[in-house]
Amino acid sequence: MSAVLGLGTYRVRAVSDAARTALLAGTPWIDTAPNYAYGRAHRELAAVLPEYPGVRVATKAGFDPQGRHSIAPEFVRSQTEQTLADLGQADLVFVHNPERSSYDRGQLHRNVLGAFAALEEFAHAGRIGGYGVATWSGFTSRAFTVAELVALASAAAGSQSHRLTGVQMPVSLVMAEPLTQALDGDGPLVHAREAGITTFASAPLHGGELPALMTPELVNLIQPGSNPYAAAFHLVGACPALDVVLTSTSSRAHWDDATAALARPIPEDRLRKVLDVLSAG
Repeated sequence: MSAVLGLGTYRVRAVSDAARTALLAGTPWIDTAPNYAYGRAHRELAAVLPEYPGVRVATKAGFDPQGRHSIAPEFVRSQTEQTLADLGQADLVFVHNPERSSYDRGQLHRNVLGAFAALEEFAHAGRIGGYGVATWSGFTSRAFTVAELVALASAAAGSQSHRLTGVQMPVSLVMAEPLTQALDGDGPLVHAREAGITTFASAPLHGGELPALMTPELVNLIQPGSNPYAAAFHLVGACPALDVVLTSTSSRAHWDDATAALARPIPEDRLRKVLDVLSAG
């Protein structure tokens, strides 16, 4: 089954406009954070969400609007309380870039355990749907593995009945390691899927930079007759064990193009060829 397209609000200027575009197009997921849109993202979403009661919302705990980072339990609790007050719902709360909390791997894992314990309290009380980790480099830097996150969640819950339900990581031609690993039946996406955890790909266009970096030859190799924007989604859509691809756009035309491309992922043999060409270059 193809991955679905979700709205990522990180680089969106008018969050409410982008949300309406995505929701009218039928997106099942909106991903946000308290620090997005200079701290306005939650307030802008709150004006739109009541019109679409079926959408699921993933948000985060870790950064404040000034860019300060903490995953200390008291901060996670405070930020999640504020999120619930602002949004009225949180189907998934990601611990945001936990690798930022310590360069010491043991300390980092203790920090994650504390954050998970705080979020387990909210999930156990039925106030959030579950929690997870949204990371930029945690998996590629080997700061943690899915198995280690599951073990930390079990420790936080006091049993294997934990509420770790999502992982988010960048997947694109620029950040291709999770994709390459998944093709070989390995890596965090596959391990998360095997553990029953929903997988999210962030930055499929690498912050909007990727289309400008793609040559006509590369685009044609990915999908003959396509364009750089659509080709990026044709490719990411072919990634195994991927449930949701997040994109930031307020344009219905861009949204529809990305949705159509995800629904027509390129064949695995062509994906391998593209990755081989890039690695050789």
